[in-house]
Formats: sequence, C-alpha cells, structure tokens
Amino acid sequence: MAAEEVREFERQRPRLFAIAYRLLGSASEAEDAVQDTYLRWSAADHGAVRTPGAWLTKVLTNLCLTRLTSARARRETYVGPWLPEPVDTTGSALGPLDTAELRESVSLALLLLLERLTPPERAVFVLREAFGYGHAEIAEVLDLTESNCQQLYHRARQHVASERPRFHPSTEERVRITQLFLDAARGGDLERLRSLLADDVVSWADGGGKIHAARKPIRGAERVAQYLGRLSREAAGVGFVLTELNGQPGVVATVDGVVLLAVALDIAEGGIATIRIVANPDKLGFLTAQLV
Repeated sequence: MAAEEVREFERQRPRLFAIAYRLLGSASEAEDAVQDTYLRWSAADHGAVRTPGAWLTKVLTNLCLTRLTSARARRETYVGPWLPEPVDTTGSALGPLDTAELRESVSLALLLLLERLTPPERAVFVLREAFGYGHAEIAEVLDLTESNCQQLYHRARQHVASERPRFHPSTEERVRITQLFLDAARGGDLERLRSLLADDVVSWADGGGKIHAARKPIRGAERVAQYLGRLSREAAGVGFVLTELNGQPGVVATVDGVVLLAVALDIAEGGIATIRIVANPDKLGFLTAQLV
C-alpha cells in the first residue's frame, strides 16, 4: 500500500474510532474494528475508490454490525450487569464534544439505551445524530433504501426519546456535585453521601465476574450510601481523581497507574439518580492507557 493511502487512513482513523465506539460501546472492540477496516483498506483497489471517507465508513459500519450481532449473544451469559467501556474525553478520543447533544451521544446512559435498538437502528441513529449523515448517505453505507433508513431512524428516536432524562444540569453543576460526591466517598462521610443521592437512586456495578462487585442493582438512597461507604473503607491506598468520562464528569480510582474502577453519575433534580461503576479489568485497559 502506497504511503499516500496510509496517510489517508491515518487521517480518517480518529473519526472511524469515534463511530465504532458509539456503535459498539467498547473501546477495545472499536480499536479492533478500525484495525480490520485498515486491513481491508490495504487490500482494496484504491483507484476504484472515489471517496475514501465514505468507503471506509461503509466498511467499518458493516464490520461493527457483525460484531454487534455476536456481542448480543455473548452478553446473554455475561456475569452481572453489563456496562459500556468508559473513555476519558478530556481530549479528543471520541471527536469534538462541544455541544450538550454531542456529549450525550457518548454518555454511558445513552450507550445503554442504544443497546435496546436493533443493529441497523443503532447504526442509523449514530450516523444521523452524532455525525450528521443524511438519509441518502446512510442508505449508501447500509445498502438500504432511503425510506427504510428514515423508518429505522424514526423508530430509534422513539425508543431513545422515551427513556432520555428530562433534566439537564449544566456542566458546572455536574462538576460541583461530582466533586462533592468524590469528597464524601473518599472521606467515608455517609451522611454527606446520602444528602447527594436521590431517594430512588440506583447503583449498577460491572465486574464481569472477574472481580467482586454487586451482581444486582442496589436501589434506594440508604442502601446505596451504605454500599458506597463499604467500598470507600476497602479503598486504602487507592487514588481517586475527578475527570471527564464519556462527556460528563466522572471519578476514576487508580493504584500504581492502573485504573481499578471508573464511576459515572447521572444527576437529576433530586440529586444523583444513577451510579454506574465499571470495575471489570477487561474494560479498563483503554482508560488506563489514556491516563498513564
């Protein structure tokens, strides 16, 4: 493959990764999908490719659709709750996130909602909502009719809209509450923790059967505060830092430069409504590499 084609792929790589991550909810699988796309690009007849960006997007998206189908089967036997793989977005790992809508497009909450869609619905939704593709362009990517893509998009939006939060705190308010949460958890202050939680808060933990983690959601402010208090007491020698995870303030715990867990918070009018803890070490390698 000529150097020009290699440079073209490297120019496209960040966008391809951003698409793949939103489609798969996994940074490691997104990297694999991008690498598989590169292998197909290296074997392509480049003289017949009129628009490299469109060609690469089509190949990548269809590779991701295949992966989504097999991933669903694997998740049926997953131990405990499954959560997406967290990504630090203080840089540009997932592309520009300069609007509230773009930040939401990579949030763990929305990625979980996208798990409820069929693979084609998810592809149409991601390409349309996060990357501004027109229906005609999406139809070309997915080898569907334009009207079919419009129907898929309409259904996807309906599914997602019914579950999207109605309350949207400012970034400053999210940072403030997340910092208070971190201070209270780090200090083992259960009273302060309880005051930050909504009465009907739910805590989810993804250990994947690899480490000890709650295998069922914990519900209610008192129970969640007690659970977080136990975690903080077990965290001797662990360093905690507030950073941006998936477009929103989050907390990362590390020991000797290795990420042990990542915590994402959903904040509603009554306080913290949902806590998602990713502790499966298989899902923290990409985040560790980002933060080292």
